[in-house]
Amino acid sequence: MTFLDRSRTVAPPGWSRWLVPPAALAVHLSIGQAYAWSVFKPPLETSLGLSGTASALPFQLGIVMLGLSAAFGGTLVERNGPRWAMFVSLVCFSSGFLISALGAATHQFWLIVLGYGFVGGIGLGIGYISPVSTLMKWFPDRPGMATGIAIMGFGGGALIASPWSSQMLESFGGLKPEGDGGIALTFLVMGLAYAVFMALGVLLVRVPPPGWKPDGRQPDLRKASALITTADVSARNALRTPQFWCLWVVLCLNVTAGIGILEKAAPMIKDYFADTPAPVSVSAAAGFVALLSLANMTGRLLWASTSDLIGRKSMYRIYLGAGALTYLALARFGNDSKPLFIVCALVILSFYGGGFATVPAYLKDLFGTYQVGAIHGRLLTAWSTAGVLGPLIVNRVADSQEQAGHSGPSLYTTSMYIMIGLLLVGFVANELVRPVAPRFHEPRPTVPEGSLAMEGGPAHAAPQQ
Repeated sequence: MTFLDRSRTVAPPGWSRWLVPPAALAVHLSIGQAYAWSVFKPPLETSLGLSGTASALPFQLGIVMLGLSAAFGGTLVERNGPRWAMFVSLVCFSSGFLISALGAATHQFWLIVLGYGFVGGIGLGIGYISPVSTLMKWFPDRPGMATGIAIMGFGGGALIASPWSSQMLESFGGLKPEGDGGIALTFLVMGLAYAVFMALGVLLVRVPPPGWKPDGRQPDLRKASALITTADVSARNALRTPQFWCLWVVLCLNVTAGIGILEKAAPMIKDYFADTPAPVSVSAAAGFVALLSLANMTGRLLWASTSDLIGRKSMYRIYLGAGALTYLALARFGNDSKPLFIVCALVILSFYGGGFATVPAYLKDLFGTYQVGAIHGRLLTAWSTAGVLGPLIVNRVADSQEQAGHSGPSLYTTSMYIMIGLLLVGFVANELVRPVAPRFHEPRPTVPEGSLAMEGGPAHAAPQQ
């Protein structure tokens, strides 16, 4: 038995469940650095003579590995527990930076791709799903809020990492033409700092004792008869249900709509108002991007918490239905007013973040908590798909419109109508979600893999709330 064993993470008497969200935040705020990769692109291109396409490779591979490692590692995360998963994430994510530091110091770009993209990407995927099922077991009364807190950290990680890494690159000389030493030193410091910060999460995380419930919580018979199940479904059986694939389509299309704006935000707002009396400056466009990141982060907590009150299906009706109407307003009237353009973009990005944070609770409602982490991992392949689809649509349409002689808002109008269509398809997929058929349920009583009941551990008094 080691420190990382699941049985060593069971909460002792007196443990407060409110210590678990900070543990999850320690990991998600760290791995959320991935959204700040663009800070490294210009210095790498200058120092190593890379094209823009080549310098994007570490980030692209990292997102692909996020989806793959979450999909294939989800069952291991469920079996070995959150502390083991967070430790694996720590080792991979931090090692990715250290390997990248070696690559920058020796002018070997393939080492940066291997380190940040492949090894670090595994840390992204395992770290992303590591606290999800644990949080929902601690907060069965507020699963949306609990996962919203953790996943908000992933959205907010770039708000810390972007200015921090920019300052280090400047201080260490990484922005100079021969700044490979400064880039390497920045990678090294970030790898070590993230290892220390993520270790706090590894030390702090706990799982509740078997059968634990919050004080005074009674079963909600009304909810139990609707979409919220009291049964459990294994990850293998979940893949055989139409509900899983409906949610896959819903998540993929909601993310596609949001990431299309996120990836093209700065040039888009400049193009929209380039021919007006008050064009948007480079610094103002950068401020707009920062606002979008804030909306992305805030939406994760706000909308996921709202889903605890109105239900997941209704919440996704808002993401997809109101999202389509917001895109329509942006396409028809966006160039008439900067405030309108900005508000519409902020709403769309808040729905984008909210979709990420709400889907774990949606899965828990439909499939129970038995292997919800593994099911969530498999669903994240929708994110990998959307990460390619969204930017591809917006960039291809903009390029073709530019070649046809168009400029300004007309570069993006067609892609916005495509996004509206995708969101409406997602709306229909969400409407098709029904309770999971009993033939997919696990036999009762279900014993979670690796639980104390299997390990013969001692009984514990109920932890504090």
